Amino acid sequence: MTLDDLEIRRAGDSDATAAAEVWLRSFGAALPTVRRAHDDDAVRGWFTHVVVPQHETWVAVAGEAGVVGLLVLDGGDLEQLYLDPSWRGRGLGDRFVELAKRQRPEGLDLWTFQVNAPAQRFYERHGFVEAERTDGQRNEEGEPDIRYVWRPVKD
Repeated sequence: MTLDDLEIRRAGDSDATAAAEVWLRSFGAALPTVRRAHDDDAVRGWFTHVVVPQHETWVAVAGEAGVVGLLVLDGGDLEQLYLDPSWRGRGLGDRFVELAKRQRPEGLDLWTFQVNAPAQRFYERHGFVEAERTDGQRNEEGEPDIRYVWRPVKD
């Protein structure tokens, strides 16, 4: 399946478990050294009871493969952007960032772990700039992180 065959749409309640599974696979593949703060069942419950019903959640659906990516916006924060590992490097992340910028034309903030160099390169390529570094006291994983911001260019 190609990127052109994907459907990107707002997530419904029935997408919560599939979105959680993408999150779990992606987190495990991209961040193998980061200790997760919650087990798999807690992550599934969080998607079912918090993420999908309370936040602007978008999913990429690839036909019979189902959900292969997710984007979560919370106010001006890009809270989550996770792709099934088999969909990394195929342009889906780019499409999600473009969508996020359209949805939040006034600007976006996000956090990523300092150990996640590929994510840092990805966001910097999309015009995000580093605004702050922490020692890990602000997240449940206790992992040093970086806050990035994107603001539109004013004419």
